[in-house]
Amino acid sequence: MRLRHLKSSSVVVESGDTSVLCDPWLLDGAFYGSWAHYPPLEFEPEDYNHVDYIYVSHIHPDHFHRETMERLDSDIPVLIHDYATDFLKQNVERLGFDAIELPHAERTHLAGDLHINVLGADNCDPEACGNYFGCGWWMESSSERTTDGSTQIDSMGVFDDGENVVVNANDCRWPLSERACAVVNDQYEDIDLLLMQYAAANFYPQCMEDYTHEQRLDARDEVIGEMYEDAEGFVNALEPRYFMPFAGSYTLAGSLAHRNQYVASPTRQEAYWHFAGSENIEPAHSEPILLNSEAYFDLDEERPSEPYTPVDPDERREYIETELADRTFPHEADDHPSLTDLADLVEPAYEHMEAKRQDVNWESDTTVLLDLVDDKVAALSMSGDGYEITTADAADTSDGYVRISMDDRLLHRILRGPQYAHFNNAQIGSHIGFSKEPDVYERPLYYVMSFFHS
Repeated sequence: MRLRHLKSSSVVVESGDTSVLCDPWLLDGAFYGSWAHYPPLEFEPEDYNHVDYIYVSHIHPDHFHRETMERLDSDIPVLIHDYATDFLKQNVERLGFDAIELPHAERTHLAGDLHINVLGADNCDPEACGNYFGCGWWMESSSERTTDGSTQIDSMGVFDDGENVVVNANDCRWPLSERACAVVNDQYEDIDLLLMQYAAANFYPQCMEDYTHEQRLDARDEVIGEMYEDAEGFVNALEPRYFMPFAGSYTLAGSLAHRNQYVASPTRQEAYWHFAGSENIEPAHSEPILLNSEAYFDLDEERPSEPYTPVDPDERREYIETELADRTFPHEADDHPSLTDLADLVEPAYEHMEAKRQDVNWESDTTVLLDLVDDKVAALSMSGDGYEITTADAADTSDGYVRISMDDRLLHRILRGPQYAHFNNAQIGSHIGFSKEPDVYERPLYYVMSFFHS
């Protein structure tokens, strides 16, 4: 059994003549153009049309990348978890693929000796999911959550050939996935290889516009430490023979390239050094590994196909400055909207968001100041008191505020609806700038803002 690493969370599990491509993001441009690969890829998506299956863990575009999927053979069946909603299934099928929904925590035979077992990241626990705002950002109503499928957007894939076991935890977060890990331990005697997230795929701190340079760097290092601790939670829970940090590796492009220095995504070599020397991992039971793009780790022979080549920071910096920084985003080809264009969409967007706020039974005295154009903002109440189009200076922010700014063309797309752009993806893509007073993170606020569209 072999594990071939392509880039970020994209890997291929190989057993005999059977292979599964996991979470294919094989082209630059995820999250509305902002996410790119470094080193740049030296292959095309079509080079992996020979695989027997595609496994997609969840909907985010660095795992289910629409442009990559459009270049893969639609005759390849796509394996997904049986979620409580059909959102991922519908998106897979719109691209012409057959989506095969796999029941939670059931070992399923694929071909030859290869089996797959897919678990919801929360072990299908609605209570655990309900405490984690942002997981199911497309859900129409929290009251519709059931135990028929996973209640949130991520999943964990377990592959085995009867002898070796590979756990692909992709973007699953600790401790939300602690119960799922316990199920895996019950079902499998030993874990041979664990793949897990090690870096933050989020807007913080690179998008904090009211932070100084030093504050962003300090916050970056703090988040990196937290992500390392989460990853160590998976390692200690599953006690694999080997583990590889892989998910969350990306480089910002275009007008956002200057934010790379603040992104809480260390190089995989830096992560390796941390885990290799970590006192939080028992060295007797787990060993970190790294793989070059398209290299593989042979679980039977317990060795990689080639030595790992670390990223040269100077070469990466030059690539960002000479290649990535000059790229443009799709929305930058749009016409700039007028104040009227945006204001006409704010009312239905607020009503939609307010319905979700009430649905999750949350409120706050914080005012959201959404930058429009012509020095105007939409001042949004998070307690059901409506909104007004005004200036930032005139808005009542006595109880605190979160100010949100982005390219007005991207905002216009978001306000028009998810088929054009979505707040959550724009946020993860680092397109949105934030400042807030006090400096407190209200997770539900960002969750309900994902529903601010007409």
